[in-house]
Amino acid sequence: MIRMSLRQLRVQALVGAILLVLAATYLIRLGGDIRAVRDASQLPGQYRQTMLFLAAGFGLVPALIGAFWGAPLVARELETGTHRLVWNQSVPRRRWLAVKLAVLGLASMAVGGVLSALLTWAADPVDQVADDRFSAILFGARGIVPIGYAAFGFTAGAITGLLVRRTLPAMALVFLAVIAVQVAVPNLLRPHYMPAERITVPMSADAINQARSLGSITGGPVVGGLAVPNAWVTDTSAFLTPDGRQLSDTAFNECFDNAPETGATGTFGDTAVCLGELDLHVDLAYQPNQRFWSFQWIELGLYLGLSALLAAVGLWRVQRRVS
Repeated sequence: MIRMSLRQLRVQALVGAILLVLAATYLIRLGGDIRAVRDASQLPGQYRQTMLFLAAGFGLVPALIGAFWGAPLVARELETGTHRLVWNQSVPRRRWLAVKLAVLGLASMAVGGVLSALLTWAADPVDQVADDRFSAILFGARGIVPIGYAAFGFTAGAITGLLVRRTLPAMALVFLAVIAVQVAVPNLLRPHYMPAERITVPMSADAINQARSLGSITGGPVVGGLAVPNAWVTDTSAFLTPDGRQLSDTAFNECFDNAPETGATGTFGDTAVCLGELDLHVDLAYQPNQRFWSFQWIELGLYLGLSALLAAVGLWRVQRRVS
């Protein structure tokens, strides 16, 4: 059973092995180049775009594993009818599926773990200076969570193939589904793994000029991109007046569109000065960077739990419904 499962995906496995070797070679070379930079303070500016590109690219790995390793594993046998030959040889259905999931699932987790270990090593000098491993994109490409992503991608692909029973539709569905989950988790679940710390920040003109954005599409009194040292900011309130009420849209837009000319410099210039004179503040929720590994373990457990749930659904389905 194990040998048969491996032989069925030998082409995909060979392609995956070649890509893994190429990725490993590149990351080892990248890590060496990063460590050759004498002034560590230059690393974030020099390699920031590279780190974001790699993290985004590695985010596709679980979806690719699900589409090219997971989806064809069962769907192809159901399409061709070869599953009946195995079952007629007294191999229980659940054992047939369990062996497939276990063998290729462990291989997928190994791929995710190796890539993550190499990228984490290569990027470590940059991460230490930039101190932003908690960002939505970079977090998923560091540490141990990519192991869970790979397990989830493969299991989702295999079970989707079992349910859809057609290889190409299953590949497309699982690719989109895995990406959707990876977008949803950082935005909907990750900020709430542990209770957030909170802080009130006075919004002086200098503080406003340190933000990345001001206002919303609808003209709301909001500010974005405020930072807390050694922390991941998960939520920022709208501008609040001294009595704790939200600044009115009218007052905000007056400063935004018709701020008195003062010759002020900075990102938002006269607008920042106008708002700074209103004695405003914002409430920030944040997760300290020291919780990074706690969040890594929580998210790994989440994805492994989802994988186990999907596997249980597949084992139930193959016993009762698949013929």
